[in-house]
Formats: sequence, structure tokens, C-alpha cells
Amino acid sequence: MTSPRRLLAACLGGLALATASLHAPAQQQPKTLRVVAHADLKILDPTFTTAYISRNFGYMVYDTLFAQDANGKPQPQMVEKYSTSKDGKQWSFTLRPGLKFSDGSAVTSADAIASLQRWAARDSLGRAMVASGAEWKAVDALSFTLTLTEPFGMVLDGLAKPSGFPPVILPERIAKMPATAPLTEVVGSGPFVFKRDEWVPGNKAVFVRNTNYVARSEPPSGLSGSKKTSFDRVEWLYLPDANSAVAALKRGEVDLVEQLPPDYIAPLRTDSNVKIGSGGAYQAFLVMNQLHAPFNDPKVRQALLQAVSQERFVAAMGYPLDMRMSYCATYFICGSPNETAAGAEPFRKADVAKAKKMLADAGYKGEKVVLLVPSDVPYLNAEALMAAQTMRSIGLNVDAQTMDWASIGARRAKRDAPEAGGWNMYVTVAGEFDANSPIANAYLSAACGNSLPGWPCDKKLDELRTAWLKETVPAKRKELLDAFQSRAYEAVPYINAGQYSAAFAARSSLKGVDKLWAGMPTVWMLDK
Repeated sequence: MTSPRRLLAACLGGLALATASLHAPAQQQPKTLRVVAHADLKILDPTFTTAYISRNFGYMVYDTLFAQDANGKPQPQMVEKYSTSKDGKQWSFTLRPGLKFSDGSAVTSADAIASLQRWAARDSLGRAMVASGAEWKAVDALSFTLTLTEPFGMVLDGLAKPSGFPPVILPERIAKMPATAPLTEVVGSGPFVFKRDEWVPGNKAVFVRNTNYVARSEPPSGLSGSKKTSFDRVEWLYLPDANSAVAALKRGEVDLVEQLPPDYIAPLRTDSNVKIGSGGAYQAFLVMNQLHAPFNDPKVRQALLQAVSQERFVAAMGYPLDMRMSYCATYFICGSPNETAAGAEPFRKADVAKAKKMLADAGYKGEKVVLLVPSDVPYLNAEALMAAQTMRSIGLNVDAQTMDWASIGARRAKRDAPEAGGWNMYVTVAGEFDANSPIANAYLSAACGNSLPGWPCDKKLDELRTAWLKETVPAKRKELLDAFQSRAYEAVPYINAGQYSAAFAARSSLKGVDKLWAGMPTVWMLDK
């Protein structure tokens, strides 16, 4: 039995604790941004894959030496100052002082050089720089140089390349790891830290503010300027069911749906609690494996191209009339400075009967065509089903195999024969940054020995791209651009299945959504 004295002491102690709690400040909840990501995150290495989910991951945790502003102009980012010689063969760069990785270690010129060398081994623009004799050399801890054996007019464009394989800056020891497998260790140079302990593949990825990140003082513009974030925490949620994603947005359980399924664009336009913004121009790609029959024959690829109706593809993908084009002749984004119709005329109108004859003339022997069909991205699923229908309409023997997009991302890297676990075709889309020039469009670079899934290889196309890259006279450059695209319509490294504008959706209470840039994950521009 408790004594009266002890009972009184306990009561007084409890009163003291209660009184103290009244005066203690309430524990501040972290400011959190919840985003429905367009795909599941599986590969943590933006230098290994062109998948946009891995690219977006890269921009959350890494920074770059230069970055494109909202006008597409390269601006210094991790670099404080730079200079070049009159002949364009000598460049010098100095990093901003005080830059640190997420583990607190200093960013040095050795880190920058190793990262650029890793990037150049995979990226088409980086390889072009190497072909011009690019040699990087450290001067001291913060300064380094680039020496070229011949002028290369796109040095800054390369260092500010926004997509495909963005040249993110890694610690030297990580950058020097073999590029034959994706990196799994993440030590970032960017505004967020990846919370590996909270990562649930197939469900959620979490990022928290990088307290070691040193932001620029300029306001954010495109991918350049300050990346100082207003959020303590960002959660990427993977909700493959479109109904669930949109319902969560309408209830306020998430703040942003990164890629709004096309069927929901029109209904949400009338919802006062939701803002819809443009995610930039995109083109639908049919990517064919050119290592194996039947698409190792350009005549078979031409036959399929002859049967493709861009209007039917973008309509099947569900985009409203005001967000899609009935036809786009160029491989370089209609409306961009490099738009051209060269070589497109024979394929402008889909002709199934003609395509059947072309396929027969190519000697197609009925080989099975393994088509990878994504189950969890509605517009890609529609694109794949339309691809299957189009191929069957001309007599191709289609074996459609359904799986989630992340699994397709892993399988498309396999060079095995289709009957041994490989593939013949997958569908994807590319934003304007990855399609608007012969050098940005990786699938048009077609350099033999490249690491792109599908492994396009055409020596003449590669020679024309190199000539275009080196030409400085505008009129001659335009001639080379037209010749390049004409050759692309002959070699058919992939098929452009139509152009449209993507959309994202955000809660009206989310500030700064008008600054989100062309589908890039510039969440540091947001607040709520």
C-alpha cells in the first residue's frame, strides 16, 4: 500500500512535469512535400541509365558544374569562374569555395574530373568532346583545365546537359567505380540527402534537406541558380493506380502528381483546388533492338515506320486535342530551332498495304517479336498496345510481355536473344531536352559500340552528326542537319510515334508551380 507521503510526492512530480510541458515549445513537424512519382525508383545512378526517374533522382541528390537556365543558356553552377582561349582549345575552371558532399567532405577538382570522365564514357556529347581530344587536368584543389586538340563549340552545353546522362558531380572514389553496373552508394553534391533507411522499392523514396549543401546566391532559373529548398523532407510515392494518385491529390494527401495521366487532364481542369501545368514537349519512341532479327534489318524498320500513324498513337495515349499534334515530321521536336522535314515525305502518311509489301520484300521470316509492355504507366501502356496492333497489322508475329516499367528498365539493358530473355521492342517517351538536336538525341547518335538499349549503329549517320557538330557556318550547318535527318529516315534508329505536351497536377496551395521547368524535378522552387 502506498504511503500518503509517497502519494503526495508522486502527485507533485506529475504536476511539475505537466507544468513544464505547457511551457516547452511544441516539436516542430518537418515541412514535407509529397510527390506522386511517375515511376518506381530502382536504379540510383543517373550516369548508368537514361530513365527519367533516375535522372530526377540525380537532380535531387547531385549538382552539376554548369546548368541551363529557363532560357536554355548554360550558367555556372558549382563553378565560380571559367575562361577559354581565343581558339577554343584551352579552358580553365575554378570551383566555388566551400562546396561539400553530403558526408561533409570537400568537393575538389579531382572529384569534378573523375565525374566528367565517367559521364563522357557514356554520353553522346561527352564522347564527342573526347573525340575532339578532351583532356582534363587538375591545377589545384579547386582549379582544373580542359585541353582540346580541336575547337569544340559545345563545351558549356555539354557541362550543362540537362537530361539523358546529366554530368552530375560525384566523389572521385565513387566516380572511378566500374561503369558496367549502376552505382549503389549515394554521396551527393546536391540539395537533398537520400534516406536509404526509409527507401521502400515499389512504394516510397525519401529525401531530406542536405545541411552541407552550399547554394548559389542567384534566384533559381531552370536548373541553374539557388537550389536552397523550403522543405525539410520530400517523399516520392509510387502509386501506379491512376485513380488512387488523383484521389490522393484531390484529398490533399499529396501535393503534386509529377506526370498526370492524360485521361484526368480534362476533369481536373475544372477543379479549383488543383493547378495543371505543362511538363514540356515530348515525343513517343518505338525503340527496336538492332542486334537481333527482325529489326537488325533497316528495311524491316522502314516497313514498320511506313505503318505508324502518329495521330493514332498520341490519341490512344489519351492526350487532349489541344495538347497533341496530328503529325510531326522532325526527329528534333516540332517548334524547336532544329525542326526540319527532310526525308520525311515518303512516311508522312501511314500506309499499311505498302508496309506489308515492304516487309515481304525485306524477307521477313515470321520471327517472333518480343514487345515489352509496361503495366503501371497508363500512357506508355497505351503506346505499347498501339505498337502491338500496328505491328500485327503488317504481319509481324508479336509476343507482348507485360511487366512494370522498372522491370522493363532492367530488361532493356540485356543483349541476349529474345528467346533467351532479351527483347525486340520497348516503347518510351523523350522530353524536348533529349530530342531537340543531333547531339542531344542519344538514339540518333547511332555511334557503333554505344551502350544504348537497342544498340543503333550507323556509320554514315554518326559521320553526319560529327560534321554538324563541328560546322560553324549557319547555312552549312542547316544543310548538314537536313542530311542527317534524311539519313535517319533511311537507317531508322528508332521510330517517332508522335508529339504531345505532358502535364503535371498540383494542389492550388502549393506555391511556385508556375516555375517548374519542362518536366524537371525543380522542387527547390516550391513552397507551401
